[in-house]
Amino acid sequence: YLLIRFNMLLLDMMFLKILLMLSSLTMLMAGISANYEFDLKKIIALSTLSQLGLMMSILSMGLPDLAFFHLLTHAMFKALLFMCAGVIIHMMNEMQDIRYMGGLVYYVPLTSLCLNISNLALCGMPFLAGFYSKDLILDAFSMSNLNMMVYMLYYISTGLTVFYTIRLLFYLMINDYNLMVVYNLYDEDYIMLKSMFMLLLMSLIVGSSLSWMILQYPYMIFLPLSLKLMVIYVSLMGFLMGYMVSKMKIYSLNKFLLTYNLSNFLSLMWFMPSLSTYGLNYYFLKLGQNIT
Repeated sequence: YLLIRFNMLLLDMMFLKILLMLSSLTMLMAGISANYEFDLKKIIALSTLSQLGLMMSILSMGLPDLAFFHLLTHAMFKALLFMCAGVIIHMMNEMQDIRYMGGLVYYVPLTSLCLNISNLALCGMPFLAGFYSKDLILDAFSMSNLNMMVYMLYYISTGLTVFYTIRLLFYLMINDYNLMVVYNLYDEDYIMLKSMFMLLLMSLIVGSSLSWMILQYPYMIFLPLSLKLMVIYVSLMGFLMGYMVSKMKIYSLNKFLLTYNLSNFLSLMWFMPSLSTYGLNYYFLKLGQNIT
């Protein structure tokens, strides 16, 4: 938000090109890491990181109003998503692993409804909230004269969003009953459902209404048909890949052991925790322990 407010100070700086590079890589890294995670909160947090990369990169192209628009619409459905995930984790007796969940739609139908609709809004399902901002961002981005690498990073990250969403949907809703679902002790939380339905209404209508309120003039998007439909292409591609990954049996899952080092690298956020957090903190804490 601070960068959106002070964006006129950053024009024609090298900082914006570095920011574009870093935020595109952040989108890709968060999208890939979310596909390897089995923790419900961590998947949603990584999808938030991916959307933050999207906002920062469209800000670094000099379109701050689009970044603000996406910030607001993303706030609606991501707040709803976190509320649904909190209800589900609380219902599962504080268990966060999605491998223990399954068939949730029979136990908590309204919470599952809110979860799925906010997930679809996150993917950019047409005429939900995320579609207006995300599609506008990607179209304005396709019109810019940037190189092929940033373009590929953008669209692969958009496809990966649909990928981990469909994977989450298969693990939570479509799977058979698992251990913790049969053990659950709670019914639907009707107190939380009131605010969740408010957010649900907002994540349905806030895209169209904010695009009418924020933007002074409509953006002119002039693209060939294949480039205009590129968002839908990569979304369908991510849907297909998420479906195929979710339907894998033990024979195909064991094939991942062949690329174990690569999977380790990708699932640990490109070794970022061990580089930035543990690698920095460990020596100072060890020194303090030795001094003590």
